[in-house]
Amino acid sequence: MSYDIIVIGGGSAGGPMAARLTEDRSLSVLLLEAGASDRHLFTRLPAANIKAVQNPKFDWCYQAEPDPTIGGRADVWAAGKRLGGGSAINGMMFIRGHRWDYDHWAELGAAGWNYEGVLPYFKRMEKNERGGGEYRGGSGPLSVSEVRSRYPLTDAWIEAATEAGIPRCPDLNGACAEGVDFVQVSQKGGWRASTAAAYIRPAESRQNLRVELEARVLKIRIEQGRAVGVEYEQGGQKRYAAAGRGVVLSAGAMNSPRMLMLSGVGPAAHLKEMGIEVHADLPGVGRNLQEHVGVHLVNEVNKTTLNVDVGPVRGLMHALDFVTRGHGALTTPIGHAQAFVSTRPGLPAPNLQLAFAPLAFDFDDKGRIVLRKQPSVSTLAGVMRPKARGTITLRSPDPYAPPVISHRLLDSEDDLDQLAEGLALARRIVAAPAFARYITGEVRPGAALDTHEALKAFARMAAFPMYHPVGTCKIGQDEMAVVDPSLAVRGVSGLWVCDASVMPSLPAGNTNATSIMIGEKGSDLVKASLGNRAAA
Repeated sequence: MSYDIIVIGGGSAGGPMAARLTEDRSLSVLLLEAGASDRHLFTRLPAANIKAVQNPKFDWCYQAEPDPTIGGRADVWAAGKRLGGGSAINGMMFIRGHRWDYDHWAELGAAGWNYEGVLPYFKRMEKNERGGGEYRGGSGPLSVSEVRSRYPLTDAWIEAATEAGIPRCPDLNGACAEGVDFVQVSQKGGWRASTAAAYIRPAESRQNLRVELEARVLKIRIEQGRAVGVEYEQGGQKRYAAAGRGVVLSAGAMNSPRMLMLSGVGPAAHLKEMGIEVHADLPGVGRNLQEHVGVHLVNEVNKTTLNVDVGPVRGLMHALDFVTRGHGALTTPIGHAQAFVSTRPGLPAPNLQLAFAPLAFDFDDKGRIVLRKQPSVSTLAGVMRPKARGTITLRSPDPYAPPVISHRLLDSEDDLDQLAEGLALARRIVAAPAFARYITGEVRPGAALDTHEALKAFARMAAFPMYHPVGTCKIGQDEMAVVDPSLAVRGVSGLWVCDASVMPSLPAGNTNATSIMIGEKGSDLVKASLGNRAAA
């Protein structure tokens, strides 16, 4: 088989990449996705994502190395194992990040990726329920809607946040990206709007697109400094597809660096240690791993929440509400309201995200998340610009071996201080008059932990990765950069990386919308590169 372009990974960035490339009918594109179809209730029904995350049929469940900064715990890092990638199993919160984040990318060497450079692609990708305008898109492929499972406690929390001094923002994805607002979600008519549904499904009828599922890539073949094809396994058989004009790697922040190293692109000493022929010595491959770190405030309340809004009768009512109107508990995302705030003076952008949900989780005896049995709410406090950095390396030259994820989540004392500040602010919000009358108790951290140091100690025990890994194939122009601003891999022709791994630093908030934007902008960059080469 031979194609002009092979895209590896049909996830949040790979889906838009493949779909946009095939708008040029002169380009033949093969999309290789290691996961199965997204046509499953767990990946389509929003509330069912609790059944998909940590489920190896839907989630790669990457095991990180033991982390001494969180008591030696070895966390499992989620990654989507279905068409649509992370967008098929995530919490669906749609947030773009702050203007400063992208201007900072440009300062770090990602020319053209400043806010003005990415805003057109954020607009191009979305069909926002609030309508289009100067900042929002109104006719794109990805539906962005309001939360359709409204609980009065969410309105009360937003009012309480304003009472605690956080300004109300009419659209956190618009002119202002600071303050408190309702969450918007990647949904259409109450169903999850993944990139599989929004981009790949409409493009499947094009004669120049071929999509292969459960096709696990083993290696990108590089000859004479150029990516010429892809070796993969499907149905127990080894296969090869030639790429006449290039390969786009969109396998995610944990798998893209692994795939580059297996193909001979990465730190030369590590590749030689693994017995892999070096095609390009790029020391930055697998470095610069960043992840948002969060912790929860959990309160019991005297009002109905999603925890107790269950049972046979209530379940039937929710099913009818969903089928007839696309509303109700079955449409719930992971967060219903959020705030971006600064807890220190003089910061260029908010350092914390607070996300409220009218539900809360406990853990069973096997460490799996389960809904609490009492009416409860949770407030996430997440550090938006953590200082900790980690690495992705090869476990062995075996292409089926998972990567080694080494990351010290709380390696920075300042990150730990920010978590404690976030918990204290979350407490002030729920103690404000608009919300305090609903509180019956504090489950976690517990009222007895009432000092900054006590909250830090709790955070060290309870902090968790927010499943937003980025940075392992960063854009830049320094010696640790893996791709240039056009997403082309340095030192290898006909090879691009397009996913969350190219982010030089973490944007504020959930990273899925940013990953989709990278796929949109990346498709134009690849087309431009192909055009330039054709002209040459």
